[in-house]
Amino acid sequence: MGTVNSELEELFQGKKRVRNPFVRVGAFIIAGVLTAGLISFRHGNSHLGQKLMRARVVAQGATVVLMVGTTYYYGILHGILD
Repeated sequence: MGTVNSELEELFQGKKRVRNPFVRVGAFIIAGVLTAGLISFRHGNSHLGQKLMRARVVAQGATVVLMVGTTYYYGILHGILD
């Protein structure tokens, strides 16, 4: 098992990992909207709960688009994608 890890470390040693801050922001927004939606359902406000669940889906979609977009951008930037 240790041999595999050392081989992977050697393979990716020259690569720089790019961290996407939008993913963390998106995850916190999604978690907040989901929590608010579940609380509103629990209190019997199903109309607001439905709106918040739709907002959660939009936030999830936006997060995925940002993830794919930044991956594509950094791929083009570093010459990985042509």
